[in-house]
Amino acid sequence: MSDLTDLTDLTDLTDRLAEGLPPGAMAVDPDVTAAYRHDMADFCPAGTPAVVVFPETVEQVQHVLRTATALRVPVVPQGARTGLSGAANAVDGCIVLSMLRMNRILEIDPVNRIAVVEPGVVNAELSRAAAASGLAYPPDPSSWESCTIGGNIGTGAGGLCCVKYGVTGEYVLGLDVVLADGRLLSTGRRTAKGVAGYDLTRLLVGSEGTLGVVVRAVLALRPAPGPQLALAAEFPSTASAGAAVCEVMARGFTPSLMELMDPVSVRAVNELGRMGLPESTRALLLVAFDGPDRVAELAEVGELCRAAGATEVVPAEDQAESELLLEARRLALPALDRLGTTMIDDVAVPRSRLAEMLEGVAAIGERHGLTIGVVSHAGDGNTHPIVIFDAADPEQSALAQRSFDEIMALGLELGGTITGEHGVGLLKREWLARELGPVAMELQRQLKAVFDPLGILNPGKAV
Repeated sequence: MSDLTDLTDLTDLTDRLAEGLPPGAMAVDPDVTAAYRHDMADFCPAGTPAVVVFPETVEQVQHVLRTATALRVPVVPQGARTGLSGAANAVDGCIVLSMLRMNRILEIDPVNRIAVVEPGVVNAELSRAAAASGLAYPPDPSSWESCTIGGNIGTGAGGLCCVKYGVTGEYVLGLDVVLADGRLLSTGRRTAKGVAGYDLTRLLVGSEGTLGVVVRAVLALRPAPGPQLALAAEFPSTASAGAAVCEVMARGFTPSLMELMDPVSVRAVNELGRMGLPESTRALLLVAFDGPDRVAELAEVGELCRAAGATEVVPAEDQAESELLLEARRLALPALDRLGTTMIDDVAVPRSRLAEMLEGVAAIGERHGLTIGVVSHAGDGNTHPIVIFDAADPEQSALAQRSFDEIMALGLELGGTITGEHGVGLLKREWLARELGPVAMELQRQLKAVFDPLGILNPGKAV
């Protein structure tokens, strides 16, 4: 691949790109391109792009990929750059392909319960458009007000509601994807059912732009749920809170949200939000229901929490009170950010091992003298350990990285996975091989070569 260190090569690239792009669709000013070097992940290298392109049509994306193939120039697709794995980080001399201007909701179909959208559509905007038709697009990453559907598809994003409604991949019915050589691939369907051929749609979800560039998506919608009713339960230990989670799920309940916060995150939120939680609170469990029996279900779950050892159970009486209770979870990341530089992990374990995961993370923090807070989507076992350290201190930075790795190792030991929803990117590339093993890694590399024989699509990411 070309590194475009020669000014003549760069001029050739920009001239050829300009032939198929409208005015204003390309930026080469280093002050502008610098803003597109990386996503929100720390500790991931980022290169300097040669050019940033802002396509508005499928044909323009095809032109960019054909040009990149002809000149052997790497291409890094980007959405809103809210990712946490370095998957959107530029490589030196690349074309950054920003999909933000392809942001149209092309169709909302209430009969077939689908939406057809371009990749730059913001998650929250789709949710609001679906709601106007009495429908819902359930996947709701924490960054839903800014992250894009294309980015969500690229990383296989999740969210707070996954325990009941599932992750992004479960809502992607079909995709239009521009391949590395500029060909347009259509996968999947618009129908409720369909099993024709290999499931290329699911293969592309979570592929982090390494196999093709998503230019259109057919997404499943669901009937709009009722308002959530929530409770907050305080526990004297993470073990008792974990036991409550297991009991709730074993009894067959399907909450719309079930979040668990460890002592570090509880303390940080208490200090920031003046929540008034007692010092004895070692874990906070938040549970919500949005079905027609939500009042009765919440009462039953409250009793299960008390039986598991909860020292206090506070049920909301209406949606407004529920929002106040859930504010503790929303404050967790800002509260932990105030304590220093943060390194956010994303390890999922079986629900039955959740308490072991939290206790193990606490032991890792204690062993290295670091503060590590954990917030988790308890309903699906997806934990977010957040290592807090002083980035100006080389020793602490090294300990933070070691802790990060030990947390991933712990997750694998407990039968889990190195990423539940953030993706692999650069941050966890070395760990992917440890989880999948040599046979799976070889097959993944072979698949990459089929889709992208020159290796120009998001090189160095994932596989």
